[in-house]
Amino acid sequence: MDTATIGQRLRELRLAKDLSQADMARQLEISPAYLNLLEKGRRTMQFPLLLRALELLGVELERFMASASHDHPEDVLAHLLDDPLAKTLQLDEDDVRKLRDEPRVATTIAALFHLYKNTRAQLDVALSKLDDGVPAPMGYAPGDEVIDFLQAHKNYFAELEAAAEEIHADARLPRRFPSEQLAQVLRDRFGLTVTIAPPDAEGSLVRAYDPAARSLQLSSELSEQTTKFQLGHVVGLLVLEQSRLHERLVADLRPRHAETARLIKIHLANYFAGALLLPYGDFFAEVQRTRYDVALLAKLFASSWEMVAHRMCNLADPRRPGVPLHFLRVDVAGNISKRYSASGLRFPYGHGSCPKWAVHAAFMSPALVTKQYSVMPDGSTFFCFARVVSEPAAGSLVRGVNYAIGVGTAADDAHHLVYADELPRRNLPQAAIPVGITCRFCERTDCNQRAAPSYKFAFSVDENVKKDNFFSPITEADLGDRERGDHR
Repeated sequence: MDTATIGQRLRELRLAKDLSQADMARQLEISPAYLNLLEKGRRTMQFPLLLRALELLGVELERFMASASHDHPEDVLAHLLDDPLAKTLQLDEDDVRKLRDEPRVATTIAALFHLYKNTRAQLDVALSKLDDGVPAPMGYAPGDEVIDFLQAHKNYFAELEAAAEEIHADARLPRRFPSEQLAQVLRDRFGLTVTIAPPDAEGSLVRAYDPAARSLQLSSELSEQTTKFQLGHVVGLLVLEQSRLHERLVADLRPRHAETARLIKIHLANYFAGALLLPYGDFFAEVQRTRYDVALLAKLFASSWEMVAHRMCNLADPRRPGVPLHFLRVDVAGNISKRYSASGLRFPYGHGSCPKWAVHAAFMSPALVTKQYSVMPDGSTFFCFARVVSEPAAGSLVRGVNYAIGVGTAADDAHHLVYADELPRRNLPQAAIPVGITCRFCERTDCNQRAAPSYKFAFSVDENVKKDNFFSPITEADLGDRERGDHR
């Protein structure tokens, strides 16, 4: 039984009890957005939370597991016993026979074993953080809550779009305009004093906004594009203060972390800046005309690659929807500092992402756009493209910042993107690059770039056998006659 099946069955029981997501989330002490993701199978159901949910719904665990499984008990049992990690239980023939005689028990055990493996993975994340001296988080981090908030709203906020459009029209801003025009908007419309000055020699502060003094100071070392974005961000903060939109949006959120509400406000101000610099109507029309050509769009709007790629993920107006995209920003160490997925691509938590992703391969050819079709272990296929953006400091890339910006969509939507024209879609998914989410959860047995063993398999060590990667599980197919005891 997979996560999606458990979530779907939980949703059916909630609706049967005539419970809203908000009511059930409040009683479970989680956010409605998080419950929504659990029911859609986009988050792994933790066993303690499942028990609390079933208690709330008045359903026994065994009955729930049996009703949630659509497989024949014999198939469920065969799948359980075939799992490499389950083989470490060393069940004998008598144990197996007893399980076959109790199909509901077999189904329940199989489901619980699946939850156990997920819990074991979560424990590893917590232990790794403890080893690094970082307290293990309870639940998920503030940044995860923000991402779930964005997913719940499809990363689209009509009220901010309307406010940005109004200011853009009132100020008569053209498609391409200098930062000074936006600074003038802050002076005339909001009464702010805007100063561009060199940063403190001993600090790295690039923006200082004082609401009480009605003053804004920006670093003179910022690029023109970044200066405009920071000015737009402050305009966004002022619009939020006037409309109190951020407070209304988080009123029913019930976040687990005190920082989450403020992080959401920061994100909404950033969203507004993007909407102000790249107005929805004009930007959407050009995105359709250029077929998501990020480089060309950056030239047309005097913007940056990252800003254009990020803004393309906001095109979720029901009247003018864009292609569902995923977006991520990754550094050379593989850390994901920004992520959003409307395409269905899942991102890892805690550990590094799959090195086979296009966004990582981009660092091998930083002057080019990296493009590839990728296939996940479950068969879902995506088209992704990525490029490296760099900002040297003191003439040094090492002293500056280097990111790979990745964008992608489901393979079926790739024909909408100009970057996919050179890659034929025939023979998909066989011709796609086999990828995963992260090594700890990857089901592939023959990846030559594993960085850690997978929880999908028992980690067995054999000094007499070696695969091309130390962490790849040794399967029966690898051992052949040797495993069957035929040593002739």
